Amino acid sequence: MKSIALFGGSFDPPHIGHMAIVEALKKLEYIDKIILMPTFLNPFKSSSHAPSELRFQWLEEIFKAFENIEINNYEVSKNRTVPTIESVEYLLKRYQKIYLVIGADNLASLELWINYESLKEKVTFLVASRDNIIIDDHFIQLKVDERVSSTQLRDSIDISKLPTECASQIKKFYKEYK
Repeated sequence: MKSIALFGGSFDPPHIGHMAIVEALKKLEYIDKIILMPTFLNPFKSSSHAPSELRFQWLEEIFKAFENIEINNYEVSKNRTVPTIESVEYLLKRYQKIYLVIGADNLASLELWINYESLKEKVTFLVASRDNIIIDDHFIQLKVDERVSSTQLRDSIDISKLPTECASQIKKFYKEYK
């Protein structure tokens, strides 16, 4: 396999918006494999709600029936915040081309990412549409039409916005977490 789409994030919790992004990625003929990589801790946050191992398990359950999708524990296994550039360099040892999937909401802070200049030389950004944010033409836009966020779901668990494979587990965890 030569090219992958790297879709990292907190997935705290994973939701149907994440699934919609994966479905959109599967339609891109130039992507050989999709790698979902949950963070141990997002570099822009001081804590997570669900433990990284649990978020990893949820993703494995949600996507186990999908072909050419890998749930990668590289960042979780480090037990620390891992900058995206480090994960990209790790994957470049195995793959020739990386399409880095980000949400349009990340565009405003992209230049603040650790080693952003090096990162943008090593990847091609695929930007998932979100909240009517305008995406510059020098990024590849991934059209996704799901209006949901992990923050909203943590505040008010709407089971219809959770993947059916583990919706009850996710709801139970966040209800007890509060």
